[in-house]
Amino acid sequence: MRRLTRPLARHLRAPAAMPLAILALTAAGLGLVGLSQGYTHFVIALVALTVVAGTGLNVLLGLAGLISFGHAGFYALGAYASAILTLAGISFWLALPAAGLLTALVGALLAVPAMRVKGPYLAMMTIAFGFLVEHGLVEGGALTGGQNGLVITQGPVLFGETLAERGLAILSVLGAGLSLYGFHRLRLARLGRALRAVRDSEAAAASLGFDPVRVKTAAFAISAGLTGLAGAVLPPLMLFIAPSSFPFSQSILFVLSVVVGGAGTVLGPLCGALVTVLLPELLAGLAEYRLIFFGLTTLVVLWLVPAGIVGTLARLLPRMADERAPRPDETVGLPGRTEGDPLVIEGLGISFGGIRAADGVSLTAAAAQVTSLIGPNGAGKTTVLNMVSGFYRPDAGTIRLGRRDLAGAPAHAIARAGIARTYQTTRLFGSLSVLDNVMLAIAPGSLLRRNAAEDARRAAALLAFAGYAGPLGRPAAELPHVDRRLVEIARALAGAPKVLLLDEPAAGLTRADTDRIGGLLRRIAESGVAVILVEHDMPLVMGTSDHILVMDAGRPIATGRPAEIRRDPAVLRAYLGGAETPARPRPAPWQGPADPVLASHRLRAGYGAAPVLDDLALSVRPGETVALLGANGAGKSTAMRALSGLLRPVQGSIVLADRAIAGLPAHAIARLGLALVPEGRQVFPELTVVENIRLGARSRRGRIDPAEVEALLDRFPRLRERAQSRAGLLSGGEQQMLAIARGLMARPRILLLDEPSLGLAPAMINTLYAVVADLRDQGITILIVDQMAALALTVADRGYVLEQGRVVTEGSAAELQADKGLEAAYLGAA
Repeated sequence: MRRLTRPLARHLRAPAAMPLAILALTAAGLGLVGLSQGYTHFVIALVALTVVAGTGLNVLLGLAGLISFGHAGFYALGAYASAILTLAGISFWLALPAAGLLTALVGALLAVPAMRVKGPYLAMMTIAFGFLVEHGLVEGGALTGGQNGLVITQGPVLFGETLAERGLAILSVLGAGLSLYGFHRLRLARLGRALRAVRDSEAAAASLGFDPVRVKTAAFAISAGLTGLAGAVLPPLMLFIAPSSFPFSQSILFVLSVVVGGAGTVLGPLCGALVTVLLPELLAGLAEYRLIFFGLTTLVVLWLVPAGIVGTLARLLPRMADERAPRPDETVGLPGRTEGDPLVIEGLGISFGGIRAADGVSLTAAAAQVTSLIGPNGAGKTTVLNMVSGFYRPDAGTIRLGRRDLAGAPAHAIARAGIARTYQTTRLFGSLSVLDNVMLAIAPGSLLRRNAAEDARRAAALLAFAGYAGPLGRPAAELPHVDRRLVEIARALAGAPKVLLLDEPAAGLTRADTDRIGGLLRRIAESGVAVILVEHDMPLVMGTSDHILVMDAGRPIATGRPAEIRRDPAVLRAYLGGAETPARPRPAPWQGPADPVLASHRLRAGYGAAPVLDDLALSVRPGETVALLGANGAGKSTAMRALSGLLRPVQGSIVLADRAIAGLPAHAIARLGLALVPEGRQVFPELTVVENIRLGARSRRGRIDPAEVEALLDRFPRLRERAQSRAGLLSGGEQQMLAIARGLMARPRILLLDEPSLGLAPAMINTLYAVVADLRDQGITILIVDQMAALALTVADRGYVLEQGRVVTEGSAAELQADKGLEAAYLGAA
C-alpha cells in the first residue's frame, strides 16, 4: 500500500504550484498599482475586472463547453444592481454580494431555456438575452435612468476612507486574484470535473449519475455571478453608467479574452484581458484605425495559437512525469459484495418512426452471472441497452431492479439506482486524466466534496483490477484503444453497480486482449455483479456467458445456454439466412478475365492503435460477384471503407483497374469507377428520389442523359412510383434500392454493396436480391458484404471469410456453402 500511496500523493499535489503563481501575479498587480498613478489606475482596474468577468465566462466556455455572447448583459445587471442599491443608501459592501447573487440567479434562470438548445442556437439565445437586458435598461424609467443612465457621486467607504481610483484598482486586482484562485479550485473540485465530463461526453456523464441539466445550470449560475461581481465594481470606478456602456461588442471582448488567453486554462483570462484591454489602449494614437489593427492582431493571435496563449505555452512546456499505477497483483479485486437482486426485463418494446426496433424483449440477468445479448446487425441489441440505461424511453414493458421499476427513468437516475454501462465506442472524458475518470464515477451523481486521497486509492485499485497498468495522470484522450476499454470498465465499476451493461467491449481488440477481457468479465461476475454483455465476438460470448438471449429484427428468437444456442436452427437462420429468403444463383459458372479489376495486398487499416484489418488480401475480377463474409466485428465494413477511400489504410496496397489508389481520397476513387453503396443506405433525405439518382452521376461528370434516369426507374418500379417524393419518406427497402440506383448511375467498374439486407423484412430482401442477381447476370462487377452469409453466397461466384480482420477461408461459393467452418466463424467453434 505504501508503494501505491506515494505516487498518488504526488499526483494529487501536482497542481500545487498554481496558487503560488496566482499569488505572485496578484502581488505584481498590487505593486503596479502602488507605483503608478492617475489614468493608469483606471486601466489596471479595467484589466482586473475583465479578468474577473473572463474567469466567469471561462467556467462556462472552458469547463462546460457552452458559448455565450450575452455576458455583457450580466455585466450590466451587476453594475446597475450595485448602482441602484448604493444610490438607495445601501452600503457598497452589501450591494456587491447582492449584485453577484442577483446575476447568479438570472444566470440559473437563463439556463432553463438555454439547456434545450445547442451550438449556434445557444449562442443566439445568449445574444438575445444581452439585447433584452440592454433594452430593458433603456425602458427602466426612473429606476435605471433610461438612456441618461445613473450618476454615482461617491465611491465605496472602507474604514472611514472613500476609495478613489487607486483603492478601486486594488480592490479589482484582489478580486481578479481571488477569481483565478477560485477557478483553479473549481477546476480540481468534483463539480469542475463533472463540468468537463459533461462537456466531453454528456451521455457518459449521465451514465455515471450526473444530471447534465443540473451541472450546466450550476455552470451558468457561477459564470453569471462572477461576471455580475465584476460589473458591480464598475459604477464607482466610472462614476456614471448607461445602457450604452454595455454594448454587444463588450460580450465579444469577453469571449476574445477567454479564447485568446486559452479556454479552460487558469491564467487564460489574465492573458486575454491584457490583450483585449491593453492593446486598444496602446493603439489609441491611431484614432479611427485602431479597431482595424486590434482586429487584425487578434486574428493573427488566434491563427498562430488556436489553443490560446496560455494553452499553447502549456503544450510546449515539458509535462510532469506520470506515475505508474500498481500492478494487478498489488491489489485485491473488487470490494467484497453479496449477490443482489436480478435485473428483470419483461415485454420491452420501442418504435422509431413506425419501425419496431425492439418488441417483446424479456430477460432476467441474475447476479454473479454473465448474460449475453447477441444477434445480427440491426437486431436491436444496443437499443435494449439504451432502454435499460435510460437513454431511450420504452413504449412498452418493465425494467425492474429489486422492487423498483426503472422503465422510462432518466439515465442519471438509473445510474444512481445501481446500473452502470460501457459503450460500443469508448466514451472516456478525454480532457481528464485516467485517475480522474475513475474517481469521478465514485458516488454516482454526487457533486459534494469527497476525500480525494481515499477516492484516488480506490480508483487506482479498480484500474489495477481491470488490468490497466499505464500512467495514472495520462489524459484519457491519449490512451491506446485497449487501455481505453480497460479504463472505461474500471470507471463503470467505480460506483459499485449491481448491474453492469457492456456494449461490445472486445470491438477492435486482438485475440489476446479479448481473452483478457473475458477473464475480467468472469471476475466481475464472481464478485456478485449481474453482467449483461452485448458482443459480436462469438468465442468470447460462448466462453464467458452463463445464459444467452438471441435477437433478430428486434424480437427474441432463442434463449438458453451457449451449447444450446449453437445448435438452434432459428439462430443459424438469423446469422446465415434461411429458406424464407431465397436468391437466384448464376445459371452457368462464371468465366471471365483472370486479371482483377480490384485487388488489395497486405492491407492494414483501423480506427485506433489496434488495426481492424490485418494483411487483408482479396481480388475481384471483371464481371464477377464476390462475397465478403464473417461475423459482426470481423472487419467487413472496415474493408469496404478502406477500399473506397473513406478510411485511409495504415499500410498495404489497393489497385483499381491497374492504378494504385490506397492514398487517394474517396471522391477521387469514385471518379475512377468504384461506387460504394454504404451500410445504412445513407440517402439524402431532403432530396427527391430523382435528385438522389442524378447525384450518382457526379463522380463521372459530364451531361446527364435523362434516359439513364428513366432506365433506372424502370429497373426499380417502386422508385418510379415515388420519383418526386423526398428520400427520407421512403421505407428502408426503398431507400436501399435508391442507394443501389444512385451507385449504378456512376457507371462503375465495380459496385460495392455493404450490408444491403440490413434491417429489411424477408419479402423486401427477396426483391432486393432479385435485383442483385439481375445486375450480376448483366455483367456488373460486384463485391458484396452481407450478414446473411448463405444468401450472399447464393448470388456470388466466390467468397472470402474474415475473422479478426484476416482472411481465414476463401473459395468458390459452393465450397464455402459446404464448409462447416463458415458456421463456426459466425457462432464460434463448438
